[in-house]
Amino acid sequence: MELQIVQIQNKIREIRGQNVMFDFELAELYQVETRQLNQSVKRNLKRFPADFMFQLTTDEWEILMSQFVTSSWGGVRKLPFVFTEQGVAMLSGLLNSDTAIRVNITIMRAFVAVRRFLSTPPVERLAVLEHEVKRLTANIEDAFADYNDINEDSRMQFELINKSLAELQAYKHIINKPRKVVGFTADRIAAKTGDEA
Repeated sequence: MELQIVQIQNKIREIRGQNVMFDFELAELYQVETRQLNQSVKRNLKRFPADFMFQLTTDEWEILMSQFVTSSWGGVRKLPFVFTEQGVAMLSGLLNSDTAIRVNITIMRAFVAVRRFLSTPPVERLAVLEHEVKRLTANIEDAFADYNDINEDSRMQFELINKSLAELQAYKHIINKPRKVVGFTADRIAAKTGDEA
């Protein structure tokens, strides 16, 4: 039941400053064809003044068109009608099936939920958002502190590695340096005996 209300809330849109639902979405919910829904309305036009139902203009439809599924041949045949909460309530008198009654009750609850949300003072919603921003800011600061700690540790480790590499290179240079020969070698002995002769 709650899921249905949320799904219906997602179909309620604000057009011309009023919360409305499209005829094709209502027809889908009532499980009738859009054509049937609109024919029922046309037979009872006295029940649907301009503040209960109105047809979208071409400009309004073009702005909204990308959000909706169009008919199978690639476009809508007519500009859709939209129904306000009062218009939807009036539909319940025209569509008298069990499905229509059940769906209408859910739609009325969805409109009430939307109205309640919109009437909730922005201050309360703002306080919730501020609390969430503070919590996220604290998390980000903690993450940066951890990141800086890791960076400092990494920097120190890199310095130790570089120092060790420099010491190894200096040691290698010392090891590979030619040594002065100490003591007697065959060359020296031959050179000495050649001098004596």
